[in-house]
Amino acid sequence: MNDIQHNYEVSMNQEDLKGCLAHRGISRAFLVNILVMCVLLIAWACPAPADEISEAAVKAPESNVLKIPYGFYNDSFGAAVGYVYGITGYPQPFSTILGTVIAGSNNALACYLLTREIRVPYTERLFFDTDLAVSTFGTIQSYTSGNPDFPGEQAGSNDSDRDNYVEGSGDDNLVRANFKYLLPIGSGQDILKVRPTELERGLPVEGSPGGESWNPLVSGRTYVEFRPYWREQTIDPDYGSLEQKTNGIAFSLYRDNTDFLRNPSRGSAIRVKYTQDWGWFDSSRPYYVGDVEYSKYVSLGSSEKFRQRVLAFDFWTANSFSWDRTSVEDGKQVYQRPPAYQGAMLGGLWRMRGYPASRFNDQAAVYYAAEYRLIPEWNPFAHVDWIERYLGIKWWQWVPFVEVGRVAPVWTVGELHSEMKWDAGFGVRAMAKGIVGRLDIAASREGFGINMMVGQPYQF
Repeated sequence: MNDIQHNYEVSMNQEDLKGCLAHRGISRAFLVNILVMCVLLIAWACPAPADEISEAAVKAPESNVLKIPYGFYNDSFGAAVGYVYGITGYPQPFSTILGTVIAGSNNALACYLLTREIRVPYTERLFFDTDLAVSTFGTIQSYTSGNPDFPGEQAGSNDSDRDNYVEGSGDDNLVRANFKYLLPIGSGQDILKVRPTELERGLPVEGSPGGESWNPLVSGRTYVEFRPYWREQTIDPDYGSLEQKTNGIAFSLYRDNTDFLRNPSRGSAIRVKYTQDWGWFDSSRPYYVGDVEYSKYVSLGSSEKFRQRVLAFDFWTANSFSWDRTSVEDGKQVYQRPPAYQGAMLGGLWRMRGYPASRFNDQAAVYYAAEYRLIPEWNPFAHVDWIERYLGIKWWQWVPFVEVGRVAPVWTVGELHSEMKWDAGFGVRAMAKGIVGRLDIAASREGFGINMMVGQPYQF
C-alpha cells in the first residue's frame, strides 16, 4: 500500500530539505481533526434510517464479516503480519467498511480504514467513500529529485535512472473523503435499484442490469463528485529531511455503466476529473491537474471449465496544467507541481504494476491496460470448513494482464506514445465475505512488482 509517494521541485538542495519540517505540528493536528470528523460521519450513518435498509443489513450477519490475520513480504514492510476486519452490507445494503493493522520487520506500522457506498443519513442521493491511512516505515523510496548522486536529472522522468530516488525512514499519512451525488437519470432514477441485490455464488444472476446502453439517460449511474483530501509524507535520508504536504479538492463527473461494481463483466465506466491544491493551510505549493479514465468490459460468457470469462480494458491520461507556472516562496522561485502520487504518475498498485510506486512522474502521462479475467468452476476453498467459516470465498479468479504507459514533459500524442514502458503479469483474486482482494505479480525491464490490495484494478 505504500503508493503514497511525493514529487518535490526539479532542483532541490540540502538546505531546502532541512527546512521542510517547520510546521509538522500543525500537520499532525490537522490529521487528527480530519480523522475524528470522518469517524463521526461513519458513526452517524450507522445505522441508517430503518426504512432505507433491511433488518439483515443492520444486524451485519456473520456471513458478511471478514476477520482474519495474514502475513506477507514486500520492500516497504519487510516480513509483515496483519489483521483485517471487514463488513459488507452494513450499515446499508451496498456498503463496505474495511480496516487493517500491519506491523513489519522494516520498523513499519500502518493502520488503514476505508469505507465504500455509504449513503449520508436523511438524504436520498448523497453517498460518501473514505480512505484513511496512518503509517510509519523504516525505509521509504520516493522518486523525487534531491538525490546528490544524480545532479541535474529529474527523478521520475521517462528516461531517469531507476536508482534516482530519495530514500530514508519516514511517515505516510492520508485522509480522503469522496462525496458523490447520484443524478436522477438512467439507472439512478430508482434509488432502490442502484446495485444488483441477487447474487449466485458471488456473481450477479443472469439478467442483472448494467451496460444496456451508451446513453446515460437510459442506463448507468451518473455521479457528481466532490473529493477533499489531505496527504503528508516525511522522509529522512542521510543528506537531509524531506516533507511533502498537499491538500485540496477534486471535482469529477463519473458514470458507472457496469453490471456489478465489485467485479464487472460487461459495460463501461468513465470519470473526468479536475484536482486543485490552492496552496492553503500547510500545503507545500499550489497546483492543478486534469485527468480522464475509461474502462470497458466485454463478457465472453461461460465455458465448461470457467463460470465467467471477461476481457477488461483501461485507458487513462493526465496533464498537470500548472507544471511550468512558478511562484515565489521565501525569496525563491518554485514550480507549481503536484506530488508524484497526485499528478501524472505511473507505477505501484494501480498502473504499471511491474514498477515501484510513483516510479515515473512528470507533467503528462498516458496508460493502457488489458486483463483476461477467468473465474474457474472449480472452487477448492468452498469444501474446506475453516476457510468457508472465516473467509467465505465465493469465487477465485485467474488474471493474466499487460500494461503500457509513458510520462512526458508535455502532453502531445506523439511524445506520449514514443519509448513507452511496459510490463506483464499474473494476478490471483478472490471474493471473501463480499470483499474482493487481489495479489498481482508483474515483470518489467526494471524487475518485479508484487502488489496486494482490496478491489479490482480500474475500479475508480
